[in-house]
Amino acid sequence: MPYQILFVCLGNICRSPSAENIMNYLLEQRGLQGKITCDSAGTGGWHVGNPPDRRMAAAAQKKLNLTLKGSARQFQPSDLEDFDLILAMDGDNYRDILQLDPRGSYHHKVKLMCSYCRHHPDDDVPDPYYGGTDGFNYVIDLLMDACEGLLDQLRQDSVC
Repeated sequence: MPYQILFVCLGNICRSPSAENIMNYLLEQRGLQGKITCDSAGTGGWHVGNPPDRRMAAAAQKKLNLTLKGSARQFQPSDLEDFDLILAMDGDNYRDILQLDPRGSYHHKVKLMCSYCRHHPDDDVPDPYYGGTDGFNYVIDLLMDACEGLLDQLRQDSVC
């Protein structure tokens, strides 16, 4: 059974679908498809069913020649059990996820995305939604750094 990763942000149209698609891109580049599967979700339900934000998609296309795929869904309490690793894009997302696990049974699975960055000093992946092009481009760079660091850690831990 593959190792399952869930990327989580607020609306599931900018940061988390980008992380999911970047990770899938890296898995494909390294021939690791099938060993790790990725999904994404949002703590809020405003955008359920919508594709990734067009500005985020443009940044991914420009920076990585990557077409973002997927449609937004809301994080479910069952995700805590179903996934091996849940990566929150920021501290608010992290706290929102942990609130759905009052007994703390799955807290060990929930981590901050930026904890895997090797080159960026950020604690959180900033939400680019209300900003300009530079913010979307920065998020792509930050997520690429974090996803590469995550993949290196998973290889070190013999997950793949």
